[in-house]
Order: sequence, then C-alpha cells, then structure tokens
Amino acid sequence: MEQKKAKVCVIGLGYVGLPLAVRCVEKGYETFGLDMDKNKVDLINQGKSPIEEKFLADNLPTHRPKATTDEKIIEQSDVILICVPTPVDDLYMPDLSPVISATKAVVRNLKKGALVVLESTVNPGVSEEIVKPLFEEAGFKVGKDVFIAHCPERINPGDPKWNVTNIPRVVGSFDKQGLATAVKFYESIVDGAIRPMKSIREAEAVKIVENSFRDINIAFVNELAKSFDKLGIDVKDVVLGASTKPFAFMPHFPSCGVGGHCIPVDPYYLIERAKKSGFDHKFLKIAREINNSMPSYTVEILQDALNELRLPMKGTKIGVLGISYKANVDDTRESPTFKILTLLGEHGVKYDTYDPHILKRSTIKTLPALLKKVDALIIATDHKEFKEIDPRIFKQNGIKVIIDGKNCLDKDAIKKLGIIYKGIGR
Repeated sequence: MEQKKAKVCVIGLGYVGLPLAVRCVEKGYETFGLDMDKNKVDLINQGKSPIEEKFLADNLPTHRPKATTDEKIIEQSDVILICVPTPVDDLYMPDLSPVISATKAVVRNLKKGALVVLESTVNPGVSEEIVKPLFEEAGFKVGKDVFIAHCPERINPGDPKWNVTNIPRVVGSFDKQGLATAVKFYESIVDGAIRPMKSIREAEAVKIVENSFRDINIAFVNELAKSFDKLGIDVKDVVLGASTKPFAFMPHFPSCGVGGHCIPVDPYYLIERAKKSGFDHKFLKIAREINNSMPSYTVEILQDALNELRLPMKGTKIGVLGISYKANVDDTRESPTFKILTLLGEHGVKYDTYDPHILKRSTIKTLPALLKKVDALIIATDHKEFKEIDPRIFKQNGIKVIIDGKNCLDKDAIKKLGIIYKGIGR
C-alpha cells in the first residue's frame, strides 16, 4: 500500500487509541476511529476529548479522526490498529475477550491486503495462538490476504515529554512483508526509532518485560518501606541517597499502591501463559503480592496513627485526596484508591473523597469543604494541587493525622505543627 494514501482505522478510542488516531490524522492519513461508546464518539466528532490529556487538548480540535460505532468502516481501511483493553478479572486471570471481539470485527470486514496491528498488551503467543487462527478460519492467508503485526503500545499519561509522537516503538510480524509494511507505517507517524523484532512473539514479550521490570522494582522498595518503618529509617531519603550513584541504580519509590492499566495487570499475562507451558514465575507472583498489599498497609498505618490519639477508626471522619492512579490525570484504571476506600468501608469508616481532576466521582467538590469536614487525611494521589497545600492549612482545619500515601508532602513542616504524619516507609 502507498503510505499517506492508505486509510487507517483505530479500534478502541481510549488512552492509547485516541492519541494514536489523532497522530495519524496529523501525519496526513484519512483516519477512522471505531468505538462502541456512543457518547465518546460524539465528543470526538465535536473535537472534544473525553480524556484529560495535554496532547489531545492541543491536537484533537484540529486533527480530528472520523469516529463511529459502525464496524463497517473497517472495510475501507488499509491499516487497522487494535487498541482495546486487556484487563484481568477479580482473580487476576487475563481477559482477552476485547482482543478477540475486535479481531472478529476485523475478520468480518477485512479489506484484502490490509495490515492489521495489535497494539493491545498481550502475553507472548496471543498473535500466534488466537489472532492468526481467527483470520485463517475465515479463509484468509496470512502473509498474502492479510498482514498481521504486533506493536505494543507505549504511553505515559500526563508525561510532558514522552507521548505518542516520540516514544520509540518495537514491531514484530509473521512475515518479512508484514514486518516491512508495519515498520514503514510506524516510521511515518512516530518521530522516535522503530525497532523491528525477529518474531511477533518477541515483540509481545517486550511490553510484558518492561512493565514486569517496573513492578518488581516497585515491589522491592515497597518491601523496603515496610522494613524501614520498623527500623525508623526514611526510605525516601535512602533512595535519593542511592540515586547519587551514577551507574547500576535506578530509583523507584514506594506508595499506597500500584495503579494504571499496565504495571498491575501485565505481569499476570506472563504468569498465566508461562504456567500453561510448565513454568512458575515465582518472582513475578511475589512482586504482585507485595504491591497488592500496599492499600491494606496504608489503612493499617492510618489505624496506628489514630491509635496514638486514642481515636477509633469507626466514627472518625477520614478524607481521601486523589482518585486517579497517578498525578495530574483523570485516569482511574486500577487505582489503589478504590481498594483503600473498600477497606475503610469494611472498618466502618465515614470517608469523603476529593479529586480536582475527577470531580464527578468525588463526594465533595472542593478541597476547603473536605478539609473542614474531616479529622484525618490519606493522600492517595500526588496531584500538584495537593503538593502545593500550605501545611498550616491542615492545622487551621483541625486535621489531626495525615497519611501520605505518595510521600509527596513536607514531613517535617507537618510534624512541627503537631500533626501526626506517616508516609510509606518514612
């Protein structure tokens, strides 16, 4: 296919797919966006982003994909990019049904010779064992009638530097022509380097390794935080000290939990797929166990702090600042705040929430109103609005306890005011 004259269809207009579709428009492609959420589709067609993201705010109004809920749009498309979620269920079992559903839609409407790229994060083997057979069962010959590739999404919501335009990518395919076509396409829309992988399975493994690496290192510092709490050591100070070593150390910091759609999810895909092949990922499972324990540990710290004041958990009014999983975005996927709120509820705690980026899910709509109402705070997200609070405001509102789940506040200034401060490992 001739670049730029090719028509692109992005399936899934979420945190990954929508910026990608906008970028394709910016780079001169006629671009369609397919999503089953009609409200989202309507907003996009009005040039309004359903997601809080600077890149979208700056570019969607002028580089608008043609959004639709009609899968027939795939019939016109030369390049189809599948960007649907790959979640886990309540038992942490991978759920590939969105990928299967999207792939079946492509099979039903495929234009012969099209390039189909799976961007969704999957375990090694999904393209080979699930995606490819769906096309073959419908009579399409891979490498002739359809070219299948995998280019695992890389996105960091809220990052002022790295976004869909410049993050380097890796690409794998089943055949040389599919690989060459996919690499050429991504080189036309991404300013960063595009690395071809030797196999599609290796490309699938790349994203799992990236996020498992993060998960393991975060688990390490979370375990250190629990240990250093016992030893009276400030883990944040220690990590910053270790960071002065100019080689062989990469700083990671503990917190009240790991959120987002990648780090707390992707390791389970490798764990479960490896189990089917007879391998037990003990290290990954331990890391997940540690990181999953942090919301509970945060609530334990709160209980200890209240005990110092002889205040009961039940009956004490608690304010939770932050609902999104990371700072300065409205992304709530896998946010540890939800687990914290569930645990507070199980203790009979009366709580209120406030997140300036997600007011519709906040029980109180302003920070001053929340501070006036509660006796203790849990900082669950390190939004800039919370980091900029003058500690004296806490004192003026009668806040007795602050649990800094992101270690983002001025510990010494708060303690000098007579407020009990406890961070995660500090």
